Amino acid sequence: MEDRTTHGTAPTGSTSPRFRNVKAPHSEFLRGYGFQGAAGAPAGVGRRESRASAWSSSAPCTRRVRGAFHFYGFGECLPRSTNYVELDPVTVDAWGIPALRIHCVWSDNERKLLQDMSVTAAEMLEAAGAKDVTSFVDDNPPGLTIHEMGTARMGRDPKTSVLNAHNQCHDVKNLFVTDGACMASSANQNPSITYMALTARAAAYAVEAMKRNEL
Repeated sequence: MEDRTTHGTAPTGSTSPRFRNVKAPHSEFLRGYGFQGAAGAPAGVGRRESRASAWSSSAPCTRRVRGAFHFYGFGECLPRSTNYVELDPVTVDAWGIPALRIHCVWSDNERKLLQDMSVTAAEMLEAAGAKDVTSFVDDNPPGLTIHEMGTARMGRDPKTSVLNAHNQCHDVKNLFVTDGACMASSANQNPSITYMALTARAAAYAVEAMKRNEL
């Protein structure tokens, strides 16, 4: 089945769970990060050629193809009161509804965490035998990374939060928000399964509330 595209072009990805600030506190920053990695053949090299010349031990290698392996760090952005969303006093959408104005910047904690990601990723690759290792840090602003969360915080007090424990709006009882908006912190795990669990719980709660004629 080497010609099947579902098998990809080379040995596949990896994941490294969070290891910083798990048992021993780090002196420079709070929380931590994990890595996701992927390997692939160079551009223009198909899986059959790549496997035969770079990875196969059953045939003599007349030419060795150099592949690449990448580590991508996923870190946590700490919840801070300075990161918030408000209604724009001037700009509105096509229906006259005020647009959102987002206030969000990285703190020193996130920047130190990114630098540590870069260093440890290079150390791991070199320890695994990789060559020509290059480390870098993308200076992306908030909103250009992945899994951004927040803007509809979950809490008990309607004065300081938007949603209750069932992802139900304090002020609009028949409105439920079940994506990452309820989370004030991004953590470092892929959150999709958590969204699914929150949605299932909220839907079950809403069904029971409707049966009681509360919605």
